[in-house]
Amino acid sequence: MKKFMVITLGCPKNTVDSRHLIDALNSEGFCYVEEFKEADFIFINTCCFIDDAKEESIDEILTAAKFKENRKLFVFGCLSQRYKEELKKEIPEIDALFGVNDTENIVSFMNQFKDFKGGSKSLSYTVEPPSYRYIKIADGCSRRCSFCIIPSIRGKFRSIEPEKIIREAEDFVLSGIKELILVAQDITQYGKDLKGYRLPDLLKDLCSISGDFWIRLLYLYPSDIDETLIQTVAENDKIVKYLDIPMQHSEERILRLMGRRGTKKEYLRKIRQIREAIPGVTLRSTFIVGFPTEKEEEFQNLVDFIEEVQFDRLGVFKYSREEGTPAFNLKGQIPENVKQRRYDEIMTRQAIISLEKNRALVGKKYDALIDYVDADMAMARLYCHAPEIDGVVILENTGDLKAGKKAKVLITEAYEYDLKGVIVS
Repeated sequence: MKKFMVITLGCPKNTVDSRHLIDALNSEGFCYVEEFKEADFIFINTCCFIDDAKEESIDEILTAAKFKENRKLFVFGCLSQRYKEELKKEIPEIDALFGVNDTENIVSFMNQFKDFKGGSKSLSYTVEPPSYRYIKIADGCSRRCSFCIIPSIRGKFRSIEPEKIIREAEDFVLSGIKELILVAQDITQYGKDLKGYRLPDLLKDLCSISGDFWIRLLYLYPSDIDETLIQTVAENDKIVKYLDIPMQHSEERILRLMGRRGTKKEYLRKIRQIREAIPGVTLRSTFIVGFPTEKEEEFQNLVDFIEEVQFDRLGVFKYSREEGTPAFNLKGQIPENVKQRRYDEIMTRQAIISLEKNRALVGKKYDALIDYVDADMAMARLYCHAPEIDGVVILENTGDLKAGKKAKVLITEAYEYDLKGVIVS
């Protein structure tokens, strides 16, 4: 049986794409493995959202090419969608290139390498830990933010049929998964291309699935979070009280240059509305510093905004100048050293906010989801922790803990981003 492995880079949406490819190839009779040396075929699922992501993808491809020996090396995803000809020319060790949403073409291409007829039974593999699964509810984006290349790579926004999403969710819950994480470029747009069925409707249908599991929402456009959505989150216990709302900036002039809607006053009003309706809600946001023409005063206003709101979780990106985007040709590009200073200032201030918020959790008990266990320690998450981007709870008394299970934990220590805790009955 021919064996393959998949290396996944980039966002959770890529994780979903890799999982779907693994499922498809497994059903065709190929065997998924996690060790490079065991594989006949190496697939790399790439990202090119910003310069750092491009560099990581290229480094991974070059490393695989260096050690490929008699293996086949295939590259797919965003980087190869955008730079197919350049990759073909610059890295001839790549045996084939595919774009995004190319699973069918990859499977068809792989049929030439089959060494037996017929499919195989479903084989066990691990893309995400046994505790959670990402569910992509839409693909593409129609926003046209001036800094973002995604619409030209993944196309216009397209909702995935609710029946398909609900069926996938049911399968995950039945298999013991404890957290379903809904992702898209912008999940607040879900259903805009369906007749009378929007994100709150999908959430209610998902909440009606029987079982003990969490639902987490990632990537909500601030201006489209309406009262119906807020109430849906507030009223359903299965939806964790955690909202990820990328705002990108607070100053109206910069927001307009970014092609973003909303104003600082509207953002503050929305945050107040959410916190009043959903007590204890965790709010996460992301911001871009060093956008072209960003003045020092505008940056300081952004810092003041962050201080005023006191976000529970915060991510910061230094503006990445991407060819093919409207912002690429803007005058007034900011020097890298200024971007770095602004990035460092916000992250330093947010570390203080995060530490204070974590200290407020010490001495309290919470339900935690166990992501990882070894002989000496375990890593878990509370409702206020999204995987891969937020902190974790480090548990030292592992006992009979198993990854993928829930446990009651007492928080004993707080750090800037992580917590320490112990299992309690």
